Amino acid sequence: MLTEPSGTAAPESEGRQGRAGALLIVCAPSGAGKSTLIERLCAEFPRIGFSVSCTTRPRRPHEVHGRDYVFLDEETFLCRRREGFFAETARVHGNWYGTPLGALKDMLAVGRDVLFDIDVQGAAQLRLSIPGGTYVFILPPSMAELERRLRGRGTDAEEAIVRRLANARREIREANWFDAWIVNDDLDAAYDKLRSVYVQATLKPALQPHFALSLLEEEEA
Repeated sequence: MLTEPSGTAAPESEGRQGRAGALLIVCAPSGAGKSTLIERLCAEFPRIGFSVSCTTRPRRPHEVHGRDYVFLDEETFLCRRREGFFAETARVHGNWYGTPLGALKDMLAVGRDVLFDIDVQGAAQLRLSIPGGTYVFILPPSMAELERRLRGRGTDAEEAIVRRLANARREIREANWFDAWIVNDDLDAAYDKLRSVYVQATLKPALQPHFALSLLEEEEA
């Protein structure tokens, strides 16, 4: 499922130029501050469609079904996975996550930029199924600071914190193939870097490969 703010459909002129949507994938270990950075980006650029993942994990008190995640039972999720419903799936902290493929392709085709907030497993799958994305990994300033943030939440049991730290180490080891690394030691500085990466992603010639030649054709007409 992908959501887009009302009143922010892709401009008609973009469609005539053939500009496809930009695909921005943001990954980070739990506690690195990814959600805050993404919220700021989407607030500044309301034309970004946000990828809402399906998950089998329990809904937290502040979360809204269909806005934060689409919450499914495991049987339904695995059935859809077998049917090819998802662009990517991953099992994280014992729960399944997945992104619907059809809605993603539809939004990119009409020029809607799409942001993904997924884990490294899902990002690696997405790179194979939908080429041309820009992949960003958010890093903590140190592992000690990451642990401090996780414990400061006061929401996870000790076992969950240990598991999240172990997963963080694994994800950081696998982050070498990403297009950009952003260290979130200062929120404003980290946001400026994420903003810059997004803007650059929207300027890729591959998103409107015929536009430059169309200018020459207009001159010749």
